[in-house]
Amino acid sequence: MDQLIGQNSTAEAMIVDGDQTTFMKDVVEASRTIPVLVDFWATWCGPCKTLTPVLEKVVKAAGGRVKLVKIDVDKNQQLVQQLVQMGVPLQSIPTVVAFWQGQLADMFQGAKPESEVKRFVETLLKMGGGALPTTELLAEAKAALEAGDGEQAGGMFSELLQMEPENPDAWAGLIRALMLLGREEDAQHAVTQVPAKIADHAEVAGARSALALAAEGRKARELLGTFEARLAANADDHEARYELATALNAMDRREEAADALLYIIKKARTWNEEAARMQLLKFFEAWGFDDATTMASRRKLSALLFS
Repeated sequence: MDQLIGQNSTAEAMIVDGDQTTFMKDVVEASRTIPVLVDFWATWCGPCKTLTPVLEKVVKAAGGRVKLVKIDVDKNQQLVQQLVQMGVPLQSIPTVVAFWQGQLADMFQGAKPESEVKRFVETLLKMGGGALPTTELLAEAKAALEAGDGEQAGGMFSELLQMEPENPDAWAGLIRALMLLGREEDAQHAVTQVPAKIADHAEVAGARSALALAAEGRKARELLGTFEARLAANADDHEARYELATALNAMDRREEAADALLYIIKKARTWNEEAARMQLLKFFEAWGFDDATTMASRRKLSALLFS
């Protein structure tokens, strides 16, 4: 608890009200060791009332890795004029100017959603070789998932969701971690808890497809021998090959699974209302569009469809 209080205090200390007498110290000099955001605002500015809380939230989440200095333009007109003469466009507010190493590094004007503010801060931190704590946590969680450590990955993704409840990567990672642990019912429950605004995000959709395919694949694996026997008797038994592909996918034999469906598409593209193509697209979604098998199979699919 004391540690948490200390972290909160550090974050709070990174948000200060500045003026023309402290600008050099609070902004220019401070930016030589830490990125600094300067929020130019006014009491009469409606968009400012929306943007400033968002800036404060993102800066607090950064855990002391970035500083926010708030400047009331009406009370600091001399400073504003000096900055305008230096080429800083402050004719409209809110304007946020980022400083790094004593220099103006980037800026934006107008109220922005939290996601855009976060990306802006991420870019600023990268200049100094850093990243937001949530970004680092996400990278560590993904690495744990890739290594097959579902327990650690699930814990990290859950921790990240406490900080960012609408992070699609974290939701997708949590679903996949639960699947890795064999907790498919919990994974299905997690799917129902995903916020509606990110339900169709590619990462979430991929995890949802992977979960659906896992259930289909489990049933198909139980009849693997039957499907193989049917194909030995009739190579054009498309239903058996379709089910075989689903079973192979569940066994993580991705290339074979894709090739089985591609065979059906080549032989009978419209079979069962293009079921083979639709299943293959579901595989791609579950595997990830940057997966090596996805990319190779997508090229094969394109060659078949446009030949």
